[in-house]
Amino acid sequence: MKLIRIVLGKIILLLDAVFAPKTVIQRAAEAQTVLDAKTKTWTMYQLQACPFCVKVRRQMKRFSIQIPFKDVGSDPQAYQELMEGGKIDQVPCLRLVDQSGAVQWMYESSEINAFLEKL
Repeated sequence: MKLIRIVLGKIILLLDAVFAPKTVIQRAAEAQTVLDAKTKTWTMYQLQACPFCVKVRRQMKRFSIQIPFKDVGSDPQAYQELMEGGKIDQVPCLRLVDQSGAVQWMYESSEINAFLEKL
């Protein structure tokens, strides 16, 4: 089973690279700077070859959204943060921090993509 996951993961990454999405939204430099400042405190917990994580990364590219990534497969500390904060062993997971410091954990790729589309 592990071998199948490895092979499928490599195929997913290859297809993602070959068919990379085009950027849909081109913001003015000032607007992009404001958005980048807002998303700087957010974190996307992911696995590199997870198809649902790829789906979210592609959406981020389409909408020119920069969010720092943490790979829970290769970074044990990132996995521990995910389990302590979000309490669910699932990726993708978007950790949102608002201006008051309140933290929200968002799961499900479709929900994350719908949220990103509204930015």
